[in-house]
Amino acid sequence: MSSPDPQVRAARNHSTSPPLRGPVVAVTGAASGVGAMLTERLAASEEIKQVIAIDERRGECEGAQWQILDVRDPAIAEKLRGADVVVHLALDLDLETDAAARTAYNVRGTQTVLTAAAAAGVHRVVLCTSAMVYGALPDNELPLSEDAELRATAEATGVGDLLEIERLARRAPRAHPGLNVTVVRPGVLVGGGTDTALTRYFESPRLLVVAGSRPAWQFCHVEDLCSALEYAVLEKVEGELAVGCDGWLEQEEVEELSGIRRMELPSAVALGAAARLHRIGLTPSPAGDLAYTMYPWVVSGSRMHDAGWRPQWTNEEVLAELLEEVAGRHTVAGRRLGRKDATAAGAAGATVALLGTAALVRRARKARRRI
Repeated sequence: MSSPDPQVRAARNHSTSPPLRGPVVAVTGAASGVGAMLTERLAASEEIKQVIAIDERRGECEGAQWQILDVRDPAIAEKLRGADVVVHLALDLDLETDAAARTAYNVRGTQTVLTAAAAAGVHRVVLCTSAMVYGALPDNELPLSEDAELRATAEATGVGDLLEIERLARRAPRAHPGLNVTVVRPGVLVGGGTDTALTRYFESPRLLVVAGSRPAWQFCHVEDLCSALEYAVLEKVEGELAVGCDGWLEQEEVEELSGIRRMELPSAVALGAAARLHRIGLTPSPAGDLAYTMYPWVVSGSRMHDAGWRPQWTNEEVLAELLEEVAGRHTVAGRRLGRKDATAAGAAGATVALLGTAALVRRARKARRRI
């Protein structure tokens, strides 16, 4: 949602009308991605009194009050004074980031923000994780309720960090009485330049399908995530909230809509080769990421629906936007290729790369045994 013309905003701010009575909201990670989109949305809202935008660099939203610092800096407590709500979106889930550095940033940042918010007298913190925390498992119900057990493991990119953030969210109200923590868990996030192992799945010339798997795809457009976060900011809903498009798409529907054909592999071959590729540093995605393309992790979103929220995007529409965003990109086994590499890879796709790497690894082992 774009912000009003600066002159219109200035006229509104200097008018003789009574001041806005809504909350003062601080947004971390406000300079890019979902944080930038939410900051613009809140700054343009008549229901929000003021937006404090926090990041390590200044963003483009002119309607927010900018504070430049690292969210791990305890000085953030002073920047949060006067805020009613904090939306913490300063997370690093980049596939290329060193895993240890990513965890240190995500967990320490969340700990610092929760502690600083309590010290500053903030009464609500909104955290954003992912529906991936439920885990992708063959016996998952379709759909899962928000109260379903979090059965994910730390084997997929960033999921261990998200599980730790969930634990921090549960502990915070006990450690800081009076602090309310709301957690929003979106499905496969699409839009605004989102780049994950799941969006890269659609950059391959063939869709890798593991034999015997039961994929179910539920997307969440970033615009719908921002509107859900705004609901949480305005206290229209609270607790643990799942957000996504209504329903889901079966793998066959995804293939038909995308026009991308599948390549099917036995589970042992796909998972084993993916693990080897990641272990030797050829791909950014660990084998655990494959589970989220194999088994369902669809959520109901009933709490948001009960509060009156509805997604504005359908799964079909989000998939179409995703395909448009990734057009021209070439990914093999999760690794983004340049034009020259992509030409060499051609129609071989992720599957052939996996098989080829597995064969090379086996050949190398046999050679070592002969020596």
